[in-house]
Amino acid sequence: MSRVCELTGKKAMFGNNVSHAMNKTRRRFDANLMKKRFYIPEEDKWITLRVSASALKNINRKGISAVIKEAKEKGFLKK
Repeated sequence: MSRVCELTGKKAMFGNNVSHAMNKTRRRFDANLMKKRFYIPEEDKWITLRVSASALKNINRKGISAVIKEAKEKGFLKK
């Protein structure tokens, strides 16, 4: 399973570790993902999603139904 947020599409970025001597080695910046269960009252069911911390903030702000609708429109979540 890839480390991608199912609602926002966030995934790993790549960059450099830079030492004091300015030596550069490649590294990954992984998305801050967690597995969470959400209740959707319109469909009267629970779903489990792998979401980023920023997606959780969006869910708290807008509500799960609105965020899922946006994700489907952008193509991150299967319809």
